[in-house]
Amino acid sequence: MFEKVLIANRGEIALRVHRACKELGIQTVAVHSTADANAMHVRLADESVCVGPPAAKDSYLNIASIIAAAEITGADAIHPGYGFLSENAKFADIIAAHNITFIGPSADHIRVMGDKITAKETVGRVGIPLVPGSDGAVETMEDALKVGKEIGFPLLVKASSGGGGRGMKLAETEADLERAISTAKAEAKSAFGDDAVYLEKYLVQPRHIEIQIAADSHGNVIHLGERDCSLQRRHQKVLEEALSPALSPEQRAEIGEITRAAIEKLGYLGVGTVEYLYENGQFYFIEMNTRLQVEHPITEQVTGVDLVREQIRIAAGEKLSLTQKDVTFSGHAIECRINAEDPKTFVPSPGKIIDYHQPGGPGVRFDSAVYDGYTIPPFYDSMIGKLIVFGDDRDHCIARLRRALAETALTGVKTTVPLFADLIDDEAFQAGDYHIHWLEEWLAESE
Repeated sequence: MFEKVLIANRGEIALRVHRACKELGIQTVAVHSTADANAMHVRLADESVCVGPPAAKDSYLNIASIIAAAEITGADAIHPGYGFLSENAKFADIIAAHNITFIGPSADHIRVMGDKITAKETVGRVGIPLVPGSDGAVETMEDALKVGKEIGFPLLVKASSGGGGRGMKLAETEADLERAISTAKAEAKSAFGDDAVYLEKYLVQPRHIEIQIAADSHGNVIHLGERDCSLQRRHQKVLEEALSPALSPEQRAEIGEITRAAIEKLGYLGVGTVEYLYENGQFYFIEMNTRLQVEHPITEQVTGVDLVREQIRIAAGEKLSLTQKDVTFSGHAIECRINAEDPKTFVPSPGKIIDYHQPGGPGVRFDSAVYDGYTIPPFYDSMIGKLIVFGDDRDHCIARLRRALAETALTGVKTTVPLFADLIDDEAFQAGDYHIHWLEEWLAESE
């Protein structure tokens, strides 16, 4: 096992990784920007190193400073958390070149899955179901029109290097296609420096279902069921639940085994998530995330598996602590992403927290790094906590979530807590009857 892990991140995920390390008897090193000098992950770590000014590009994305911090503190492994450098193949390569262990998959797997076209080709070869679409990037309008005639409209134009909805445009008819491609290319070039785009059949009202997997270096691969992440605003997940109210145990077992077997064929190492769109009983691959997901706690709640602990143990060369037959699912879990934002306009609301009381009691977990008197800086993502609630079944879970939201007190800044209080009382949500466009429609009707 490692002796000292540097955590190359901030906020709640840095604290989450710190806690897992301490339970494994590992010393921790926090890195931080000057804006985060008083952050909780810095206060609790065994050592800390300032790696730059507030701007993320000069601190949390500054590879040279982070490697230097690892070397001067003698860290033998680096955990990247999520976001920032967690899916940066160059970062993984440089860490390896310094004889430090990257707590994540190989740089090659990060690289392959980071390019959506290559990822689609790769997982298609090992049995993952794909959305009908173009074979790789489309080079000419003639090629694009040919694809449109073969699979029909509407079509989605997607950037090969895209993410978070950037470089993604809808062509409802053949007449829309040229404009959609040129707009997507321009957006992708600006955001990612790569204007390659491809085409996929547009699914009208799909759900977003993702399968959690874990694989060790001894040939053991397991899946830990699905998360339903269909409630999204501008392609950003807002509320997630496990297990999905849309899947039967038989569908869960089938897509779980398809995913597990494919990951085994890929020779993947570490934890990861394969994301699908699901419509009319069919699954279609979207992408694979080669890191820990923000929403991993709901899988931990319904399986009893500590995913961060498993991730660290895998990186240290140890076997998974359980096999597929040991994985069981119990109860229901929901996660709400609590952001420092206006609950109506979603404008960020950084500032000092005046009064803070986090919810608790049976079945309630609040993953956050904020505290009474903490000042939320304006430089980073606005998520300040994750409220995770577990119940015997979905109705019990929703009842507990309602109670936990009512207990949550956080003044001095605006938060999205009132949004969730309204959302969970909606009849469609309570029935589990929603899709990836549902939340935006619900928000528009609520205005």
